[in-house]
Amino acid sequence: MSLWSAPAAGGPVDAVVELPGSKSITNRALVLAALAEGRSTITGALRSRDTDLMIGALQALGTRIEPYGDGSDPTALSVVPGPLHGGAVDCGLAGTVMRFVPPIAALAEGNVSFDGDPQARVRPLGVVLDALRDLGAQVVGGALPFTVFGSGSLEGGIVEIDASGSSQFVSGLLLSGCRFRHGVSVRHRGTPVPSMPHIDMTIAMLAAAGVAVSTEHSGNGVDTWRVEPGPVRAVDWMVEPDLSNATPFLAAAAVTAGRVTVPRWPRTTTQAGNAIREILAAMDCRVTWADDALTVEGPERLRGIDVDLRATGELTPTVAALAALAHGPSTLTGIGHLRGHETDRLAALAAEITALGGRAEELDDGLAITPAPLHGGTWHSYADHRMATAGAILGLRVDGLQVEDVETTGKTMPDFPGMWAGMLAGSGAVS
Repeated sequence: MSLWSAPAAGGPVDAVVELPGSKSITNRALVLAALAEGRSTITGALRSRDTDLMIGALQALGTRIEPYGDGSDPTALSVVPGPLHGGAVDCGLAGTVMRFVPPIAALAEGNVSFDGDPQARVRPLGVVLDALRDLGAQVVGGALPFTVFGSGSLEGGIVEIDASGSSQFVSGLLLSGCRFRHGVSVRHRGTPVPSMPHIDMTIAMLAAAGVAVSTEHSGNGVDTWRVEPGPVRAVDWMVEPDLSNATPFLAAAAVTAGRVTVPRWPRTTTQAGNAIREILAAMDCRVTWADDALTVEGPERLRGIDVDLRATGELTPTVAALAALAHGPSTLTGIGHLRGHETDRLAALAAEITALGGRAEELDDGLAITPAPLHGGTWHSYADHRMATAGAILGLRVDGLQVEDVETTGKTMPDFPGMWAGMLAGSGAVS
């Protein structure tokens, strides 16, 4: 594995950082466009490993996806649905591909095989695959590799699942549900579903495509989402900047008493990354939104935080890095489900912070972090893009920190090292 010397900040960071498009919005837009009645366009699409894997998966099943316009902008795409047929899908390590595409495969004429990276073979998939079986699909396997034997249609109907491991189990069924003969009613029974903003995003995008969706929260641990059968309208999608990918850059301002501005930050959004605003404010940062841009200014002393991240678990590596550099202890809760992400993020964060001299302890559903003097060393990424960016944040304040396999950030950011260097060089804060 390669080692990247994380640059230390020699002073406060002061930069404007332009972010590429949202992975979550891009991949949902691609799925809906592949199921639509006609051609859709996507402007500002993220082009990264995860989104390219989604493009490849949909193309393998018969969707035509090509540059839109004169072809000079790789983030502008034209998507033309075609008859769905069998093929082979490479999921890589993309949760959206391995959980959103199998329901589409059930609608194909022919067999669709799925496989991915070695790390992906341990990611939980049984919930969505068992749900497809309950809805009438023929599926062989309970994890990668597996095969969906598409028959050209799916009965659909009511299915009960435990989605406490990932909101993607719900979103994957809802996105294709209107193409099932009887639509789909997804009933969750169990502990609260994590990352609910991602389900809200799915519902909002379905509604924008003319799909009827309803939600029922019983208050006793049972939630139901209903998608009515019907067509998907072709839409010209405009993709927002990826707010979760913005968080390492905003954290750079927080840990260096600096200032970072992210343009085109939406006033309202369903992206989970928007929660970083309240988190940073609670840690004594100054957070302002003006002229369609968000600016974060870091304090002289970053305050520790007690925060429930159940709805925004993807922010955990960033918040853990901030907590390790704060003044005062922090407790991050509601994130037991992160043990099933790209890696066991709770174990990984605890191990890596501890290896640098910090104090981080796993809890049943989170982390307890007590700041301590940190020293240089190797920060392991575990093939997890957000682990790698957490290492970069710590490297701003810890001399001699090397991040293993920083290239894994290409999962959601095409050139994170270049963007990081540009942020520092533009502010003159690199040492």
